[in-house]
Amino acid sequence: MKMNIKIISSAYPLRGGISHFTGLLFKELKKKHDVEVITFKRQYPKIFFPGKSQIEKDNNIEKIDTKILVDSVNPLNWLLVGNKIKKEKPDLIIFKYWMPFFAPCFGTISRIAKQNGITKSLIICDNVIPHERKPGDIILTKYFFSAADYFVLMSESVKKDLLKIKSSANYKLLFHPVYSNFGEAVDKQKAKEKLGLKSEKNILFFGFIRKYKGLDILLKAAALLKNKIDLNVIVAGEFYENEEQYASLIKKLNIGDMVKLYNDFIPTGDVKYYFSAADIVVLPYKDATQSGIVQIANNFDKPVIASKVGGLTEVIEEGKTGYLVDKENPKQLSEAIIKFYNEKKEQEFINNIKINAAKYSWQKFTDGMLELLKKGATKK
Repeated sequence: MKMNIKIISSAYPLRGGISHFTGLLFKELKKKHDVEVITFKRQYPKIFFPGKSQIEKDNNIEKIDTKILVDSVNPLNWLLVGNKIKKEKPDLIIFKYWMPFFAPCFGTISRIAKQNGITKSLIICDNVIPHERKPGDIILTKYFFSAADYFVLMSESVKKDLLKIKSSANYKLLFHPVYSNFGEAVDKQKAKEKLGLKSEKNILFFGFIRKYKGLDILLKAAALLKNKIDLNVIVAGEFYENEEQYASLIKKLNIGDMVKLYNDFIPTGDVKYYFSAADIVVLPYKDATQSGIVQIANNFDKPVIASKVGGLTEVIEEGKTGYLVDKENPKQLSEAIIKFYNEKKEQEFINNIKINAAKYSWQKFTDGMLELLKKGATKK
């Protein structure tokens, strides 16, 4: 049945992984349904945003049409948007949810829109409880979740968090789909030349740099690898916390010659060079639910070494598509990197990643999501 669907989320012209997710979700749903994307005219007040810019500046990306309507901090705006959607009577609103900051806005819009007796709401949960917790997170999340009909989750850890807050939730557990919007891989040697990399072996830490992502653990592991293996540690991403602490750690560990730092937001059109240049992606997270970085790595057929936290253990097959190590354990992480190279695992892991590709398709994700609406509560 063809549906009228609204997606409310970060989306183009806003930048970042959630905007990419929304664009790919829109493209897949648009194949069978009438879909409109509504995004923010103010996503974060500048005082709350740790990055340099919230706007996508890469003109090479594939753009989608969006309605720029929502102000995250203006309750009068929430009433206007909610009433606009209520009058338009869509079958479904899909919210992309990643932090409680947006719960009052999303919860109010959902409540008002659903007053028409037709519209249902579904939340795709990146997180239920955020990585960096603050007072009031649970109260705000409950406010939003009490106004929703369905939930899509992408890891067991998020499912557990959801059921603590809403034990009667109608939910479905689905794999995070692959990010397929970064273009085709390029020749590894050409990618290394593009980035100015001379070492034969290169590992990649990619994405916004926050405390929970464990870059300090990777740097300590790199120090253990020094003089054992000729290796570049590529660190590519914008710092969302104090960069100086990492610069000091690099100096203290005497690994400045190993670490190649690209400390800015990586434009969409350049992402392919970082992944193509790398042999393996390393995610030494201290906490995680799921990771979009894994699904960028899968898109480029790159193995992953990651911590045994959250949903990372559900998408990385130990010894087949990568390795899993104890969190905050630099020694074990360094040993996994050495094992990867010494046992020449790259091509074997790549072959296994290709075999698994169908599990992470956008069609499978959207079909599963809409199946939830047909069947109601799905406990699996």
